[in-house]
Amino acid sequence: MPIYDYRCQGCGRRISLLFQTYAAAEHAACPHCGSRDLSRLVTRFAVQRSEESVLDDLADRAAWGDVDENDPRSIARWARQMGHEMGDELGPDYDEMIDRMEAGELPDEDAEGGDLADAPLD
Repeated sequence: MPIYDYRCQGCGRRISLLFQTYAAAEHAACPHCGSRDLSRLVTRFAVQRSEESVLDDLADRAAWGDVDENDPRSIARWARQMGHEMGDELGPDYDEMIDRMEAGELPDEDAEGGDLADAPLD
């Protein structure tokens, strides 16, 4: 069952229509205004990438863009993008660290301003 995206020339809305058969798509009409003057849109699609390909892209210095190692916010943006690219759930500790970095805190500082490198390991 195909789903097609259209732009209605009658009312200007973008619509997605599900059809039971491919032949039914030839008789498409806008559900909002009833116009049959529809322009079919190219829809986006996803491509599955291997983990190796994702890691190669992350290792490319050009992908780092404007990362400034002295700016926690810049590093946080990059780390959030890296986590998104990896596709894995990295957990609440990772999210908390990124949130703190986006707020301008350095990752080696605890909430009281102490150095986390000196903190006891659990």
